[in-house]
Amino acid sequence: MASTEEVYQFDEEFRDSIATVDEKGKRVWVYPKKPSGYYHRLRIVVTVFLLSLFFAGPFIKITGQPLLLLNIFERKFVIFGQAFWPQDFVILAITLITFFVFIILFTVVFGRVWCGWMCPQTLFMEMVFRKIEYWIEGDAPAQRRLNKDPLSFTKVWKKTAKHTLFILISLLISHTAMAYLIGAQATVDIASHSPDANMAGFIGLMAFTAIFYGVYARFREQACIAVCPYGRLQGVLLVKDSIVVAYDWLRGEPRGRLKKNEPASIAKHGDCIDCKLCVHVCPTGIDIRNGTQLECVNCTACIDACDDVMLKIGKPKGLIRFASYNAIENRIRKIITPRVIGYSFVLVALAGLLSFVLATRSDVETTILKVSGTLYQRADHGYISNLYNVEFVNKTFHEISLDAKVESPAGAMLQPVDGKPIVVPAEGIFKGVFFIKIPAQELHGARTVVKIGIYQNGKLIDKVKAKFIGPVSKSSDMRSRMEEERDE
Repeated sequence: MASTEEVYQFDEEFRDSIATVDEKGKRVWVYPKKPSGYYHRLRIVVTVFLLSLFFAGPFIKITGQPLLLLNIFERKFVIFGQAFWPQDFVILAITLITFFVFIILFTVVFGRVWCGWMCPQTLFMEMVFRKIEYWIEGDAPAQRRLNKDPLSFTKVWKKTAKHTLFILISLLISHTAMAYLIGAQATVDIASHSPDANMAGFIGLMAFTAIFYGVYARFREQACIAVCPYGRLQGVLLVKDSIVVAYDWLRGEPRGRLKKNEPASIAKHGDCIDCKLCVHVCPTGIDIRNGTQLECVNCTACIDACDDVMLKIGKPKGLIRFASYNAIENRIRKIITPRVIGYSFVLVALAGLLSFVLATRSDVETTILKVSGTLYQRADHGYISNLYNVEFVNKTFHEISLDAKVESPAGAMLQPVDGKPIVVPAEGIFKGVFFIKIPAQELHGARTVVKIGIYQNGKLIDKVKAKFIGPVSKSSDMRSRMEEERDE
């Protein structure tokens, strides 16, 4: 029996160029054939769900707060109704790292399925904008003819209608994207008032609209091929056990066309009849028969096209299918590998750390600093006092009242200079000046660590430390330093 290399001569020339650029470096416009089939119908269902969630997201409320808000301008983030502020940067960083590790693990196991089924770029391009193109201009051959035809009434109205719809949808996407950044109500206010009322917001919306229109009307698949870094990561993430859209070369080669009136069952070549429909339907213009490539987004259009041909010629489906290299070459299906186990361990560890940080996260952030340039003062009744600036950050969406009490030393007390209670506004900051007073006999060093508890409705919600300066001898100062280091 001939070896795989003798039967299938791999075409390595595709590695020297990309399908969307010619030898002179000029753009080659891709006209993919209109897809159809089982996987395409599944993608439509997934797309309807995800895009419905995307457009409804800014209006979905959890405990009165948006499902997702990424307000980088005011440094305010809301995720699943929970507010996060700059003080929670560590939590956000751990969340992002956990998400990236999940994507890496998902890619190692299932390849680039994210790109074809869940990425907003692909969903909008293939399932919205290109659908409009098919509806107005027709399938790939009709689009080619229309673009080559001289200027005419038909060409003008079709192009005008298509690009008008493109602009309207880009406007809708830009308003939705803006709602995720500044909130739904703020976006509605910008859209419902004159541009003069909020020129910055209006310019931002127009810039977003221009970017989306440019990407989906002109840039298209180049965003996946030339810009997206995730595609580049495939080279280091994919392994021979990764499940990707793959061509079964053992079954398909040597490829050859069917002769007229020749039954497929007696043909002297493999199951691939070289119809090139898998190439014609590809939105990035590649030939999947050359193997896994950077440009492939696992959209499965080639699977549907090939399965349809196989049914017509009486061959079993699956010549192009979801499979790994080892599953085709060695008939070994293996998902759990050392690399998968390693990434899974890291993901579980990060998820555990994130859960712990979220569980121990306080709704109030307290900062206490000694007023710069001040020394201790001798107060009445034998007390020594220090002056402090205290700041409370309220991370919740409602006003809260707090009490601050000195936990140690036992005889110390905390007093506001103005005597007012601590009331922190919703999503706001309370700043105050406080005295900390300690009986002189309880000071055992030049510096004493004071522990302060922050209480809400009698419940301890935060603890902070402050350094207290007092008059003591050198020996006492040495002892206080040792106690301070032990406490820290």
